[in-house]
Amino acid sequence: MSTAVDETAPSLPGPPLSRTAVGVRLLVLGVLLGGGVLAVAALEPQRLLTEGTLGSAGLGTWLVFTLGFGVLSALMVPRPVMGLAAGALFGAAAGAALAVVGTMLGAAAGFAAGRVLGQRALRPLLRGRLLTAADRQLSVHGFRSLLVLRLVPILPFAVVNTAAAVSRVPWLPFLGATALGGLPQNIAFAVAGARATDPISPAFLSAVAFLVLSGPVSASVWRRRRARRESAAATAAESSTPGHPADRA
Repeated sequence: MSTAVDETAPSLPGPPLSRTAVGVRLLVLGVLLGGGVLAVAALEPQRLLTEGTLGSAGLGTWLVFTLGFGVLSALMVPRPVMGLAAGALFGAAAGAALAVVGTMLGAAAGFAAGRVLGQRALRPLLRGRLLTAADRQLSVHGFRSLLVLRLVPILPFAVVNTAAAVSRVPWLPFLGATALGGLPQNIAFAVAGARATDPISPAFLSAVAFLVLSGPVSASVWRRRRARRESAAATAAESSTPGHPADRA
């Protein structure tokens, strides 16, 4: 006798939202993301960070840049652009530090918006094996899964923020995985930006090589670890089966 598979993500505790409330939340979230994308495309604010319009270096300039980094990264401006700008404007060390802080600000803002506006509205819409499996992976193995997504930028930064917010991953694992997973790339982008005028320097070539190879290497390590876990789980299940040779020993 076959058993039907529940392909709906588990709902959150509490009464479900009305259709009107769901529609309003999704509309506001869509306006924030869509409006941000349109504004970035029309105004190209990232150019302000690379054309010397921030003024001389100082605490105020660092603050303006870091806040701009956070806002723009939350609005789907590619983080590589921002990281390269950080290194070009402030040097490798300071640029990397500002990029890390800006990344955390952007991630926190995107996660907060997704959790407040999208979690209760979007979770009932998660249907099908793929979406429910992704939600379960993030909810159960939040830190590990997000660490891989940060190390291997398969999805845009803002999309990962929203997906994590819709899942059940807590704040602390989300921020920890974002900080740890984004650190190597932030450093590499800052170094590459700082040495962009000398593209044959060892520092620039090393940073570019790291950025090119980090994705495939991290993905390969993830696949191998997953294969080992699945093999170990299959072996454990087989050994616990009644009638297995180990049980008769």
